[in-house]
This record gives sequence, structure tokens and C-alpha cells, in this order.
Amino acid sequence: MEYYNNHQTHNLALPERAGQPRPTASPEPEPSIKVSPLARRIHGWSWQAFPIGMGTGAVYVTMSGLKQHSQVLTNVETFFYFLNIALFVLNTTTLLLQLILYPKQALRLIKDPVKGIFVPLVVLSFATILIGTIKYAVPTGHVHPGFIYALFWVYVVFACLVCFPMLMVWFNSPHDLKTFTPAWAFLVFPMMLVGVVGFNVLDVIPSTEQRAIGVLLTSYVFQGLGFFMTFFYICIYIIRIMTTGFMDGHQANGAFVAVGPPGFTALALIKLGAKAREILPAHGLVSPAAGEIWFATSVMSGLMLFGLALFLFFFGLFPYWFKVHKHLKEILGCWALTFPNVGWISTIRVLGDTFELEGFFTWHLIMTIIMCTVWVVLFVLTVVAFFKGKIFLAKPEEVIQDSVDRKIFFSPTSSARSSFQGGAGYSYNKEAANHV
Repeated sequence: MEYYNNHQTHNLALPERAGQPRPTASPEPEPSIKVSPLARRIHGWSWQAFPIGMGTGAVYVTMSGLKQHSQVLTNVETFFYFLNIALFVLNTTTLLLQLILYPKQALRLIKDPVKGIFVPLVVLSFATILIGTIKYAVPTGHVHPGFIYALFWVYVVFACLVCFPMLMVWFNSPHDLKTFTPAWAFLVFPMMLVGVVGFNVLDVIPSTEQRAIGVLLTSYVFQGLGFFMTFFYICIYIIRIMTTGFMDGHQANGAFVAVGPPGFTALALIKLGAKAREILPAHGLVSPAAGEIWFATSVMSGLMLFGLALFLFFFGLFPYWFKVHKHLKEILGCWALTFPNVGWISTIRVLGDTFELEGFFTWHLIMTIIMCTVWVVLFVLTVVAFFKGKIFLAKPEEVIQDSVDRKIFFSPTSSARSSFQGGAGYSYNKEAANHV
């Protein structure tokens, strides 16, 4: 034993005497876990992608209302229409893959107090496609008006099935009024847009048909529901900026969302009033004189709401450049500059037709050019932000964590779950990484 101790001491001191460094135990190389770029994209996708398609739809909706309309312009609008469809398919497919591959992340987005309000935008994006189908597919004979009538009711049901559950989820938690933004009204927007979709559907349904009455009355009901609910949000918005001042950062974009409800409601009231003037007397429900009064009341109401929309637009525009954060990672919020403004811009053309004001046609043309310019700038910046990894790109560790959780959740044996909780979760990490 004494010999062993001396020998051990001698061996330990020998490297120092020889001027050699003391040997150290080299750590075992950790396995490198690689996450594919596609997995990071799918995991990082969010419902905030739908405003891109809605902004694209805003372009052809405003362009379709131009007074001077050529075939070349129609071809350009048709291009944006198909681009909108492609973006809608891309967004829905990616979010469906996210739900299948990373269910925790999908549920996390729905329950998120900020990102969850964008879930109903899938319905609004569908509305822009439906309107585009009416304008470009029905006149060419590719889509039958009866199919459009069926799609109208599909949209109404779709809006209710999405909005009411999201309202229950969102109102189940308290929210601070100091962080309020008009974007919270997105939870009601799909029901408010029923009136806008309705008068477009009535363009392809004869006034003498019984179906026209159902579309007309349903449009009025949901337009009133949506407008008054969003009007309450506008009141809270005014209280919020009285308390904290103008919104800054990414919330500055939300100021333009407040323009949407009065703008779209003004447009819907005037257009639905014009349809009611034809439909109701045709079915003997009111006299022709009452139909004219109905329309006149609609124009008066629409004109007042148009004024409110204009005020809210400039109210958000003047401080915008000084308040918004100019970062590519917040570019998705800037798409609020497009689709909420479609309502009052389209109302300009309708008022021009109603009162025979040539200046309104010029005004509408200028706003359409501005809308197209804003779309080009935002689309280019969004593409740049996408390829630079500023948007729609999750961190590798987030993808790995959700992959591990999913592997454990769907494990066929409970022992695997308990072994992970007991600290032996490394094998799951390694195995899940091979499937990322």
C-alpha cells in the first residue's frame, strides 16, 4: 500500500518535473442539433401573415372602382386577385402544418393576447377573395351566381364560427386599457364586413329573386352588429390616447384600423340603400317612394360616417412618422396602412356617382395611386424582412423544445413520459432533433 501511494505520487508529479502540462480530461463532444430552415419557418409563422393578402386585395378592390376602366387595368386587377389567392393558400397551408407538427405553438398563438387578435383575419382574407371572384370570375362565366350566393352564407357562418369563440377566449382574461389599440377590434371585423360582401353579392343576383331579400336583410343585421361593436372600440381608443397620448411603436399602425369601421359602414349603407330601393319595392314590401326615402337616409348616414372616417385617418396620419418604429421586424404591422382605408376610399367614388361630383373621381384616382404605391413599398420591405430572417422565423431552440414536447405527448407508453420528467430526457431531445 505504501509502495502504491509513493508510486501514485511519483506519477502525478512527473509531468510537472518534465515541464509538461498536466493532462486534463477532454469533454465528450456534444451532438450538434440542427434545425432545418423549413421547420423554423413553419414554427415561426403566425396569423399576422394574413394582412399581406388583405392588403393585396385592397389594391384590386380600389382599382375596380376607378371611373375610367380599361381592359389593361382589369388584367392588372386579375393578377392581384390570383396573387391574393396564392397568399391565402400559403398562409392556411403553413398554419395547418404548424398545427400538425407543433400543436403547442399553434395553441400558443391563439391564446396570445397580442397575436390572437389576428386569427379572424383569415375570414377577412376570404372576404377579399369572394369579392374578387364576383368582380372577375362571374362576368367571364367561370363562376355561376348561384355559387356566389352559397359562398355568401358560407362567409356568414365562417365569420360567426371564428369571431364568437375568439371573443370568448380573449375576454376571458383582463386587459390593460393603457395598452389598448384599435387592432383589438379585429375580433369583430369579419361580422362587420358582411354588409360589404352582401352588396357585392347582390350585384349578381336579380332584385326580383326571393334570395335577394335574405341577403339584403342579413347584410344590414351584421353590418349594424359589427359597426356598433367596433364603435365602442373607437370610443375606448379615444379614451386611451387622452390618457397616454398618441400610440407609438408598432401600435402606431393600429390607429389606421380605427378608420375601417366608419369607412366600410358608410360604403355598405349607401350601396345597400341603393339595392333596397330596387329590391323592396319589387317584392311589394314598401312603396317606390319609401324606397327612395330609404336610399336618401342611407346616403345621409353614410356621408356622416364618411366624415368620421376622414377625421380618424388624418388623426392617425399626422403623428405616424414620428411615432412608428422603423424596423423591418415590425413591417407586418405596417400593412394596416392598406386594407382599413379601402372603405372610405371606395366611398369617395360612390359619393361622386351619387352627387355627380367630378372632383371626387379625381380624388379617388389619387388615393388609388397612393394605395398601389404603399403596397409596392410594403411588399418589397416584407420580402426583404423575410429573407433576412426578421419575420416568420423561429429560434432553433424553440423548434426543438416544441418537437420534444410533441414527441412526449404522443408517446405510446407512459414510462417514456415519466423517464423524461425524471431527468432522462436527453434521448428524446436527440430523437426529436432527427425529425426537425
